[in-house]
Amino acid sequence: MHCVARRLIVFDLDGTLVASRGDLADSMNRLLASCGAEPLSEETIGRLVGEGAATLVRRAFEQAHREPPADALDRFLAIYHEHLLDRTRPYRGIPEVLGRLRARAALAVLTNKPLDATRRVLAGLDLAPFFPDDRVVGGDGPFARKPDPAGLRHLMAAASATPAETTLVGDSMIDWRTGKNAGVRVCLVRYGFGFEGVPIDQVGGESIVDAPDGLLRTL
Repeated sequence: MHCVARRLIVFDLDGTLVASRGDLADSMNRLLASCGAEPLSEETIGRLVGEGAATLVRRAFEQAHREPPADALDRFLAIYHEHLLDRTRPYRGIPEVLGRLRARAALAVLTNKPLDATRRVLAGLDLAPFFPDDRVVGGDGPFARKPDPAGLRHLMAAASATPAETTLVGDSMIDWRTGKNAGVRVCLVRYGFGFEGVPIDQVGGESIVDAPDGLLRTL
């Protein structure tokens, strides 16, 4: 099945539009070190990303076999706020892909990342012009986080797009479940980090792309 979006294409952020694993890992390891814990590998932390900052912090401390302090989430967010653009960059070709896709459909972002951090990343990497403010939904707003479909349905309603006219592009099973929960097409990207350790090829009935330029052929 091919992902053919006629009206709306909704993108995940981390691992789909931007390579952000390094900054997330560095920030988490700064927090762990301040609590006397050993650092985790970037790959390990990448596998913990996707369900919001609170879940990331909890899982990281579990991996480090440490009890998180009561203010662990606030401390992580403060650290990440200072470092979220140190190494994070768009995946190669993403700006060009977005420039071509916006002639075909409305574009939106749906992420479990906090909205302020999301907008700072988009603005800092010159991706904000592709996504009007009302088409960016973060994980700390009025809608439940993915895989709950509420945020996706909000974006569909704002664009007057039906499920048949909507495609969700993401790099994880969370994105896949979100799309299925909303009844939309799902396009999965292999180049991100959300499927590390998960057999993406066993996810049936979906389009899978290996590089950003593949989105132009698939979408």
